[in-house]
Amino acid sequence: MAARPDETRTAMVARTIRDRIEARTLTPGARLPSIRAMAEASGVARSTVVEAYERLAGDGVIRSRPGSGFYVAAPLAPLTLDRLAPVPEREVDPLWMLRQSLRDDRHDLKPGCGWLPDNWLAGDALRKAMRGMARTIDDGTLAGYASPRGSLPLRTLLARRMADQGIETGPDQILLTDSGTHALDLVCRFLLQPGDTVLVDDPCYFNFLALLRAHRAKVIGAPMTPGGPDVVAFAEAAAAHRPRFYLTNSGVHNPTGAALTAATAHRLLKIADAHDMVIIEDDIFADFEHAPSARLAAFDGLDRTIRIGSFSKSLSAAVRCGHIAARPDWIEALADLRIATSMAGSPLAASLLHTVLTDGSYRRHVEGIRARLARATARVARRLRDVGVEPWIEPAAGIFLWARLPGGADAVDLARRAVAQGIVLAPGPVFSTSGGWRDHMRFNVAMSDDDRLYAFLKGAA
Repeated sequence: MAARPDETRTAMVARTIRDRIEARTLTPGARLPSIRAMAEASGVARSTVVEAYERLAGDGVIRSRPGSGFYVAAPLAPLTLDRLAPVPEREVDPLWMLRQSLRDDRHDLKPGCGWLPDNWLAGDALRKAMRGMARTIDDGTLAGYASPRGSLPLRTLLARRMADQGIETGPDQILLTDSGTHALDLVCRFLLQPGDTVLVDDPCYFNFLALLRAHRAKVIGAPMTPGGPDVVAFAEAAAAHRPRFYLTNSGVHNPTGAALTAATAHRLLKIADAHDMVIIEDDIFADFEHAPSARLAAFDGLDRTIRIGSFSKSLSAAVRCGHIAARPDWIEALADLRIATSMAGSPLAASLLHTVLTDGSYRRHVEGIRARLARATARVARRLRDVGVEPWIEPAAGIFLWARLPGGADAVDLARRAVAQGIVLAPGPVFSTSGGWRDHMRFNVAMSDDDRLYAFLKGAA
Protein backbone atom coordinates (compact mmCIF):
# COMPACT_ATOMS: atom_id res chain seq x y z
CA MET A 1 0.00 0.00 0.00
CA ALA A 2 1.45 3.36 -1.02
CA ALA A 3 0.25 6.94 -0.76
CA ARG A 4 -0.60 8.80 -3.95
CA PRO A 5 1.13 12.11 -4.79
CA ASP A 6 0.01 14.87 -2.41
CA GLU A 7 -1.83 12.29 -0.25
CA THR A 8 -1.20 12.07 3.51
CA ARG A 9 -0.78 8.72 5.24
CA THR A 10 -4.09 9.24 7.02
CA ALA A 11 -5.83 9.82 3.67
CA MET A 12 -4.12 6.73 2.27
CA VAL A 13 -5.50 4.51 5.05
CA ALA A 14 -9.00 5.98 4.67
CA ARG A 15 -8.89 5.49 0.91
CA THR A 16 -7.82 1.87 1.35
CA ILE A 17 -10.87 1.16 3.50
CA ARG A 18 -13.20 2.95 1.06
CA ASP A 19 -11.74 0.98 -1.85
CA ARG A 20 -12.32 -2.31 -0.03
CA ILE A 21 -15.93 -1.36 0.71
CA GLU A 22 -16.55 -0.38 -2.92
CA ALA A 23 -14.96 -3.62 -4.13
CA ARG A 24 -17.14 -5.54 -1.64
CA THR A 25 -14.14 -6.99 0.17
CA LEU A 26 -15.74 -5.34 3.18
CA THR A 27 -19.55 -5.43 3.28
CA PRO A 28 -22.05 -3.74 5.63
CA GLY A 29 -21.61 -5.06 9.16
CA ALA A 30 -18.12 -6.44 8.51
CA ARG A 31 -15.49 -5.79 11.15
CA LEU A 32 -12.49 -3.71 10.09
CA PRO A 33 -8.95 -4.79 10.88
CA SER A 34 -7.87 -3.77 14.37
CA ILE A 35 -5.92 -0.58 14.71
CA ARG A 36 -2.71 -2.50 15.38
CA ALA A 37 -3.25 -4.88 12.45
CA MET A 38 -4.06 -2.02 10.06
CA ALA A 39 -1.00 -0.07 11.23
CA GLU A 40 1.29 -3.03 10.61
CA ALA A 41 -0.25 -3.80 7.21
CA SER A 42 -0.05 -0.17 6.11
CA GLY A 43 3.37 0.60 7.56
CA VAL A 44 2.07 3.59 9.50
CA ALA A 45 1.76 4.58 13.14
CA ARG A 46 -1.26 3.47 15.16
CA SER A 47 -2.23 7.12 15.67
CA THR A 48 -2.51 7.48 11.91
CA VAL A 49 -4.98 4.60 11.72
CA VAL A 50 -6.94 6.02 14.65
CA GLU A 51 -7.29 9.35 12.83
CA ALA A 52 -8.29 7.63 9.56
CA TYR A 53 -10.93 5.53 11.32
CA GLU A 54 -12.29 8.60 13.10
CA ARG A 55 -12.62 10.43 9.78
CA LEU A 56 -14.45 7.50 8.22
CA ALA A 57 -16.76 7.32 11.23
CA GLY A 58 -17.42 11.05 10.96
CA ASP A 59 -18.40 10.54 7.31
CA GLY A 60 -20.78 7.73 8.29
CA VAL A 61 -18.79 5.11 6.36
CA ILE A 62 -17.97 3.05 9.46
CA ARG A 63 -19.16 3.04 13.06
CA SER A 64 -17.49 2.26 16.35
CA ARG A 65 -18.70 -0.38 18.82
CA PRO A 66 -17.02 0.30 22.17
CA GLY A 67 -14.94 -2.68 23.26
CA SER A 68 -15.47 -4.45 19.95
CA GLY A 69 -13.91 -2.37 17.17
CA PHE A 70 -15.01 -0.64 13.97
CA TYR A 71 -17.63 -1.97 11.54
CA VAL A 72 -18.74 -1.03 8.03
CA ALA A 73 -21.87 1.11 8.25
CA ALA A 74 -22.30 2.65 4.80
CA PRO A 75 -24.80 1.07 2.39
CA LEU A 76 -23.18 -0.12 -0.80
CA ALA A 77 -23.78 1.60 -4.08
CA PRO A 78 -25.45 -0.63 -6.68
CA LEU A 79 -22.97 -2.75 -8.58
CA THR A 80 -23.18 -1.78 -12.23
CA LEU A 81 -21.56 -3.43 -15.20
CA ASP A 82 -19.94 -0.22 -16.39
CA ARG A 83 -17.59 -0.45 -13.38
CA LEU A 84 -16.23 -3.71 -14.82
CA ALA A 85 -15.27 -2.10 -18.13
CA PRO A 86 -13.34 1.03 -19.10
CA VAL A 87 -15.34 4.23 -18.70
CA PRO A 88 -16.61 5.24 -22.15
CA GLU A 89 -15.29 8.49 -23.57
CA ARG A 90 -17.80 11.29 -23.09
CA GLU A 91 -19.05 13.34 -26.02
CA VAL A 92 -17.36 16.74 -26.30
CA ASP A 93 -20.41 18.91 -25.72
CA PRO A 94 -21.39 21.84 -23.45
CA LEU A 95 -21.59 19.62 -20.36
CA TRP A 96 -18.20 18.09 -21.13
CA MET A 97 -16.82 21.62 -21.30
CA LEU A 98 -18.35 22.57 -17.96
CA ARG A 99 -17.07 19.41 -16.25
CA GLN A 100 -13.53 19.99 -17.52
CA SER A 101 -13.55 23.64 -16.46
CA LEU A 102 -14.95 22.95 -12.98
CA ARG A 103 -12.93 19.89 -12.04
CA ASP A 104 -10.81 20.44 -8.96
CA ASP A 105 -7.30 19.96 -10.26
CA ARG A 106 -5.02 22.82 -9.35
CA HIS A 107 -2.32 21.51 -11.67
CA ASP A 108 -4.42 21.89 -14.82
CA LEU A 109 -3.91 24.75 -17.24
CA LYS A 110 -7.35 26.11 -18.18
CA PRO A 111 -7.22 28.53 -21.11
CA GLY A 112 -10.68 27.27 -22.11
CA CYS A 113 -12.51 28.21 -18.91
CA GLY A 114 -14.85 31.19 -18.65
CA TRP A 115 -13.71 33.12 -15.57
CA LEU A 116 -10.76 35.02 -14.19
CA PRO A 117 -8.09 33.36 -12.05
CA ASP A 118 -8.73 33.53 -8.31
CA ASN A 119 -5.85 35.94 -7.76
CA TRP A 120 -7.35 38.40 -10.26
CA LEU A 121 -10.58 38.71 -8.28
CA ALA A 122 -11.46 41.00 -5.39
CA GLY A 123 -10.31 38.92 -2.42
CA ASP A 124 -8.95 41.90 -0.45
CA ALA A 125 -12.12 43.94 -1.00
CA LEU A 126 -14.27 41.03 0.17
CA ARG A 127 -12.14 40.47 3.28
CA LYS A 128 -12.42 44.16 4.15
CA ALA A 129 -16.18 44.08 3.67
CA MET A 130 -16.57 40.92 5.77
CA ARG A 131 -14.57 42.43 8.61
CA GLY A 132 -16.80 45.49 8.62
CA MET A 133 -19.98 43.41 8.41
CA ALA A 134 -18.88 41.21 11.31
CA ARG A 135 -19.09 44.25 13.61
CA THR A 136 -22.41 45.62 12.41
CA ILE A 137 -24.50 42.87 10.82
CA ASP A 138 -27.86 42.05 12.43
CA ASP A 139 -29.24 38.61 13.31
CA GLY A 140 -31.84 38.74 10.54
CA THR A 141 -29.15 39.02 7.87
CA LEU A 142 -27.15 36.21 9.47
CA ALA A 143 -29.98 33.78 10.06
CA GLY A 144 -33.16 34.85 8.28
CA TYR A 145 -34.76 34.57 4.86
CA ALA A 146 -34.58 37.40 2.36
CA SER A 147 -37.73 39.18 1.19
CA PRO A 148 -39.27 37.75 -2.01
CA ARG A 149 -37.51 40.21 -4.33
CA GLY A 150 -34.34 40.48 -2.26
CA SER A 151 -32.51 43.33 -0.54
CA LEU A 152 -34.09 46.71 -1.32
CA PRO A 153 -30.80 48.67 -0.85
CA LEU A 154 -29.05 46.37 -3.33
CA ARG A 155 -31.91 46.53 -5.84
CA THR A 156 -31.90 50.33 -5.60
CA LEU A 157 -28.15 50.40 -6.19
CA LEU A 158 -28.45 48.04 -9.17
CA ALA A 159 -31.10 50.30 -10.71
CA ARG A 160 -28.71 53.26 -10.45
CA ARG A 161 -25.90 51.23 -12.03
CA MET A 162 -28.15 50.20 -14.94
CA ALA A 163 -28.95 53.85 -15.56
CA ASP A 164 -25.26 54.32 -16.41
CA GLN A 165 -25.84 51.88 -19.30
CA GLY A 166 -28.93 53.77 -20.43
CA ILE A 167 -31.36 51.25 -18.91
CA GLU A 168 -34.08 53.16 -17.05
CA THR A 169 -35.56 51.03 -14.28
CA GLY A 170 -36.38 51.03 -10.59
CA PRO A 171 -36.01 48.60 -7.67
CA ASP A 172 -39.55 47.31 -8.24
CA GLN A 173 -38.40 46.00 -11.63
CA ILE A 174 -35.48 44.01 -10.20
CA LEU A 175 -35.46 40.54 -8.65
CA LEU A 176 -32.37 39.16 -6.90
CA THR A 177 -31.38 35.56 -7.69
CA ASP A 178 -28.71 33.13 -6.54
CA SER A 179 -26.59 33.67 -9.69
CA GLY A 180 -26.80 34.63 -13.34
CA THR A 181 -27.48 30.99 -14.25
CA HIS A 182 -30.25 30.82 -11.65
CA ALA A 183 -31.75 33.98 -13.15
CA LEU A 184 -31.77 32.43 -16.62
CA ASP A 185 -33.25 29.20 -15.27
CA LEU A 186 -36.12 31.15 -13.67
CA VAL A 187 -36.77 33.02 -16.90
CA CYS A 188 -36.82 29.73 -18.83
CA ARG A 189 -39.29 28.27 -16.32
CA PHE A 190 -41.43 31.40 -16.69
CA LEU A 191 -41.47 31.60 -20.49
CA LEU A 192 -40.92 28.12 -21.91
CA GLN A 193 -42.98 25.02 -22.46
CA PRO A 194 -41.25 21.80 -23.63
CA GLY A 195 -40.83 21.94 -27.39
CA ASP A 196 -40.77 25.75 -27.62
CA THR A 197 -38.14 27.25 -29.91
CA VAL A 198 -35.36 29.56 -28.68
CA LEU A 199 -33.10 31.60 -30.95
CA VAL A 200 -29.44 32.06 -29.97
CA ASP A 201 -26.29 33.35 -31.60
CA ASP A 202 -24.05 30.89 -33.40
CA PRO A 203 -21.63 30.67 -31.66
CA CYS A 204 -23.06 31.38 -28.21
CA TYR A 205 -22.13 30.65 -24.59
CA PHE A 206 -22.16 26.86 -24.34
CA ASN A 207 -24.09 26.77 -21.05
CA PHE A 208 -27.02 28.46 -22.82
CA LEU A 209 -27.26 25.29 -24.89
CA ALA A 210 -26.95 22.99 -21.86
CA LEU A 211 -29.62 24.86 -19.90
CA LEU A 212 -32.03 25.09 -22.83
CA ARG A 213 -31.58 21.37 -23.40
CA ALA A 214 -32.55 20.80 -19.76
CA HIS A 215 -35.75 22.77 -20.42
CA ARG A 216 -36.43 20.62 -23.49
CA ALA A 217 -36.42 23.58 -25.83
CA LYS A 218 -35.68 23.45 -29.55
CA VAL A 219 -32.64 25.67 -30.15
CA ILE A 220 -31.78 27.35 -33.44
CA GLY A 221 -28.92 29.69 -34.22
CA ALA A 222 -28.30 32.88 -36.19
CA PRO A 223 -24.73 33.40 -37.43
CA MET A 224 -22.73 35.90 -35.38
CA THR A 225 -20.87 38.86 -36.93
CA PRO A 226 -18.50 41.34 -35.24
CA GLY A 227 -21.45 43.75 -34.80
CA GLY A 228 -24.08 41.28 -33.60
CA PRO A 229 -26.10 38.51 -35.24
CA ASP A 230 -26.51 38.47 -39.01
CA VAL A 231 -29.76 40.45 -39.31
CA VAL A 232 -30.98 38.76 -42.50
CA ALA A 233 -30.48 35.26 -41.06
CA PHE A 234 -32.01 36.43 -37.77
CA ALA A 235 -35.15 37.68 -39.55
CA GLU A 236 -35.47 34.46 -41.56
CA ALA A 237 -35.15 32.32 -38.41
CA ALA A 238 -37.73 34.45 -36.56
CA ALA A 239 -40.22 34.15 -39.42
CA ALA A 240 -39.70 30.44 -39.99
CA HIS A 241 -39.56 29.18 -36.40
CA ARG A 242 -41.46 31.78 -34.31
CA PRO A 243 -39.04 31.57 -31.35
CA ARG A 244 -40.39 32.20 -27.86
CA PHE A 245 -37.34 34.29 -27.11
CA TYR A 246 -33.88 35.30 -28.31
CA LEU A 247 -31.01 34.77 -25.83
CA THR A 248 -27.75 36.68 -26.21
CA ASN A 249 -24.78 38.48 -24.65
CA SER A 250 -24.88 41.82 -26.42
CA GLY A 251 -22.39 43.92 -24.46
CA VAL A 252 -19.36 41.62 -24.40
CA HIS A 253 -20.29 38.55 -26.40
CA ASN A 254 -19.30 35.11 -25.23
CA PRO A 255 -17.35 33.52 -26.91
CA THR A 256 -16.40 35.99 -29.66
CA GLY A 257 -15.87 39.24 -27.70
CA ALA A 258 -18.03 41.09 -30.25
CA ALA A 259 -20.13 44.12 -29.29
CA LEU A 260 -23.60 44.86 -30.61
CA THR A 261 -23.87 48.00 -32.77
CA ALA A 262 -26.72 50.47 -32.30
CA ALA A 263 -27.93 49.97 -35.88
CA THR A 264 -28.11 46.19 -35.44
CA ALA A 265 -29.87 46.59 -32.07
CA HIS A 266 -32.65 48.69 -33.66
CA ARG A 267 -33.18 46.19 -36.45
CA LEU A 268 -33.28 43.24 -34.02
CA LEU A 269 -35.91 44.98 -31.91
CA LYS A 270 -38.09 45.62 -34.97
CA ILE A 271 -37.89 41.94 -35.91
CA ALA A 272 -38.67 40.85 -32.35
CA ASP A 273 -41.69 43.15 -32.24
CA ALA A 274 -42.98 41.87 -35.57
CA HIS A 275 -42.86 38.27 -34.36
CA ASP A 276 -43.84 38.87 -30.73
CA MET A 277 -40.48 37.57 -29.53
CA VAL A 278 -39.06 38.24 -26.07
CA ILE A 279 -35.34 39.09 -25.77
CA ILE A 280 -33.16 37.82 -22.91
CA GLU A 281 -29.98 39.87 -22.56
CA ASP A 282 -27.36 38.20 -20.36
CA ASP A 283 -25.04 41.04 -19.37
CA ILE A 284 -22.68 39.50 -16.82
CA PHE A 285 -19.55 40.90 -18.51
CA ALA A 286 -20.81 44.49 -18.54
CA ASP A 287 -18.28 45.83 -16.04
CA PHE A 288 -15.34 44.80 -18.23
CA GLU A 289 -16.26 47.47 -20.79
CA HIS A 290 -14.45 50.81 -20.67
CA ALA A 291 -17.57 52.51 -22.07
CA PRO A 292 -21.03 50.92 -22.45
CA SER A 293 -21.80 49.58 -25.91
CA ALA A 294 -25.33 49.25 -27.30
CA ARG A 295 -27.84 47.43 -25.10
CA LEU A 296 -31.14 45.99 -26.30
CA ALA A 297 -32.62 46.64 -22.85
CA ALA A 298 -31.71 50.33 -23.14
CA PHE A 299 -33.32 50.82 -26.55
CA ASP A 300 -36.35 48.72 -25.62
CA GLY A 301 -36.91 50.15 -22.14
CA LEU A 302 -37.46 46.66 -20.68
CA ASP A 303 -40.71 46.32 -22.61
CA ARG A 304 -40.04 42.97 -24.27
CA THR A 305 -36.42 42.67 -23.07
CA ILE A 306 -35.33 40.92 -19.86
CA ARG A 307 -31.90 41.84 -18.56
CA ILE A 308 -29.83 39.37 -16.50
CA GLY A 309 -26.69 40.21 -14.54
CA SER A 310 -24.36 39.06 -11.78
CA PHE A 311 -20.91 39.77 -10.36
CA SER A 312 -19.50 36.23 -10.43
CA LYS A 313 -17.09 37.02 -13.28
CA SER A 314 -15.87 40.40 -12.02
CA LEU A 315 -16.02 40.09 -8.21
CA SER A 316 -16.24 36.49 -6.98
CA ALA A 317 -17.97 33.29 -8.03
CA ALA A 318 -18.37 32.46 -4.33
CA VAL A 319 -20.67 35.44 -3.68
CA ARG A 320 -23.77 33.93 -5.27
CA CYS A 321 -26.01 36.84 -6.17
CA GLY A 322 -27.49 37.55 -9.60
CA HIS A 323 -30.44 39.65 -10.71
CA ILE A 324 -33.21 39.99 -13.27
CA ALA A 325 -34.55 43.32 -14.56
CA ALA A 326 -37.89 43.22 -16.39
CA ARG A 327 -41.43 44.63 -16.55
CA PRO A 328 -43.05 44.94 -13.09
CA ASP A 329 -45.73 42.34 -13.85
CA TRP A 330 -43.10 39.87 -15.05
CA ILE A 331 -40.98 40.51 -11.96
CA GLU A 332 -43.99 39.79 -9.75
CA ALA A 333 -44.56 36.46 -11.49
CA LEU A 334 -40.85 35.60 -11.41
CA ALA A 335 -40.70 36.39 -7.67
CA ASP A 336 -43.55 33.92 -7.07
CA LEU A 337 -41.72 31.33 -9.14
CA ARG A 338 -38.55 31.95 -7.14
CA ILE A 339 -40.43 31.37 -3.87
CA ALA A 340 -41.94 28.15 -5.21
CA THR A 341 -38.61 26.71 -6.37
CA SER A 342 -36.02 28.05 -3.90
CA MET A 343 -37.83 30.07 -1.20
CA ALA A 344 -35.55 33.10 -0.97
CA GLY A 345 -32.05 34.32 -1.62
CA SER A 346 -29.15 34.93 0.73
CA PRO A 347 -29.43 38.22 2.66
CA LEU A 348 -25.82 37.67 3.72
CA ALA A 349 -24.55 37.55 0.11
CA ALA A 350 -26.68 40.58 -0.83
CA SER A 351 -25.35 42.58 2.12
CA LEU A 352 -21.76 41.64 1.31
CA LEU A 353 -22.22 42.61 -2.35
CA HIS A 354 -23.85 45.94 -1.42
CA THR A 355 -20.95 46.75 0.91
CA VAL A 356 -18.29 46.07 -1.73
CA LEU A 357 -20.18 48.04 -4.40
CA THR A 358 -20.58 51.10 -2.20
CA ASP A 359 -17.25 51.42 -0.36
CA GLY A 360 -15.24 52.28 -3.48
CA SER A 361 -13.20 49.07 -3.55
CA TYR A 362 -15.15 47.46 -6.40
CA ARG A 363 -14.75 50.49 -8.64
CA ARG A 364 -10.97 50.48 -8.09
CA HIS A 365 -10.82 46.73 -8.58
CA VAL A 366 -12.70 46.83 -11.90
CA GLU A 367 -10.57 49.69 -13.24
CA GLY A 368 -7.48 47.61 -12.54
CA ILE A 369 -9.00 44.51 -14.16
CA ARG A 370 -9.88 46.41 -17.35
CA ALA A 371 -6.31 47.63 -17.74
CA ARG A 372 -4.89 44.21 -16.96
CA LEU A 373 -7.21 42.51 -19.46
CA ALA A 374 -6.29 44.97 -22.20
CA ARG A 375 -2.61 44.11 -21.75
CA ALA A 376 -3.33 40.38 -21.59
CA THR A 377 -5.48 40.50 -24.75
CA ALA A 378 -2.73 42.14 -26.78
CA ARG A 379 -0.07 39.78 -25.44
CA VAL A 380 -2.10 36.59 -25.97
CA ALA A 381 -3.23 37.64 -29.47
CA ARG A 382 0.42 38.11 -30.41
CA ARG A 383 1.44 34.74 -28.98
CA LEU A 384 -1.44 32.96 -30.72
CA ARG A 385 -0.48 34.46 -34.07
CA ASP A 386 3.11 33.31 -33.52
CA VAL A 387 1.89 29.67 -33.57
CA GLY A 388 -0.52 30.21 -36.47
CA VAL A 389 -3.74 30.72 -34.48
CA GLU A 390 -5.62 33.77 -35.81
CA PRO A 391 -8.07 35.79 -33.65
CA TRP A 392 -11.45 36.37 -35.31
CA ILE A 393 -11.52 39.98 -34.10
CA GLU A 394 -9.60 42.10 -31.59
CA PRO A 395 -12.32 42.76 -28.99
CA ALA A 396 -12.59 46.11 -27.26
CA ALA A 397 -13.19 44.49 -23.87
CA GLY A 398 -13.69 41.21 -22.05
CA ILE A 399 -11.70 38.09 -21.32
CA PHE A 400 -12.05 36.07 -24.55
CA LEU A 401 -10.34 35.70 -27.90
CA TRP A 402 -12.22 33.64 -30.49
CA ALA A 403 -9.60 32.28 -32.85
CA ARG A 404 -9.16 30.03 -35.90
CA LEU A 405 -6.72 27.13 -35.78
CA PRO A 406 -4.18 26.73 -38.59
CA GLY A 407 -4.63 24.36 -41.50
CA GLY A 408 -8.23 23.44 -40.70
CA ALA A 409 -7.20 21.62 -37.51
CA ASP A 410 -10.06 19.86 -35.70
CA ALA A 411 -10.72 21.73 -32.44
CA VAL A 412 -12.53 18.80 -30.79
CA ASP A 413 -9.69 16.39 -31.48
CA LEU A 414 -7.23 19.01 -30.23
CA ALA A 415 -9.25 19.50 -27.02
CA ARG A 416 -9.26 15.75 -26.32
CA ARG A 417 -5.52 15.54 -26.76
CA ALA A 418 -4.99 18.61 -24.60
CA VAL A 419 -7.00 17.20 -21.66
CA ALA A 420 -4.68 14.19 -21.59
CA GLN A 421 -1.83 16.66 -20.99
CA GLY A 422 -3.65 18.63 -18.29
CA ILE A 423 -4.73 21.50 -20.58
CA VAL A 424 -8.43 22.41 -20.80
CA LEU A 425 -9.32 23.97 -24.16
CA ALA A 426 -12.71 25.21 -25.41
CA PRO A 427 -13.41 23.85 -28.92
CA GLY A 428 -15.69 25.77 -31.28
CA PRO A 429 -18.45 23.15 -31.75
CA VAL A 430 -19.50 23.24 -28.07
CA PHE A 431 -20.60 26.86 -28.67
CA SER A 432 -22.57 26.09 -31.82
CA THR A 433 -26.14 24.90 -32.33
CA SER A 434 -25.07 23.28 -35.59
CA GLY A 435 -21.75 21.87 -34.40
CA GLY A 436 -19.97 24.38 -36.63
CA TRP A 437 -16.86 26.48 -36.04
CA ARG A 438 -14.91 23.21 -35.98
CA ASP A 439 -11.58 24.94 -36.56
CA HIS A 440 -12.12 27.61 -33.88
CA MET A 441 -11.41 27.84 -30.16
CA ARG A 442 -12.15 30.27 -27.35
CA PHE A 443 -9.14 31.41 -25.35
CA ASN A 444 -9.37 33.08 -21.93
CA VAL A 445 -6.66 35.76 -22.10
CA ALA A 446 -6.18 35.74 -18.32
CA MET A 447 -5.25 32.04 -18.46
CA SER A 448 -3.49 31.80 -21.81
CA ASP A 449 -0.02 33.21 -21.15
CA ASP A 450 1.64 29.94 -20.19
CA ASP A 451 4.45 28.46 -22.31
CA ARG A 452 2.91 24.98 -22.00
CA LEU A 453 -0.12 26.11 -24.01
CA TYR A 454 1.93 27.41 -26.94
CA ALA A 455 4.25 24.41 -26.96
CA PHE A 456 1.15 22.18 -27.20
CA LEU A 457 -0.51 24.29 -29.92
CA LYS A 458 2.65 24.44 -31.98
CA GLY A 459 3.18 20.69 -31.78
CA ALA A 460 -0.43 19.57 -32.11
CA ALA A 461 -2.05 21.97 -34.56
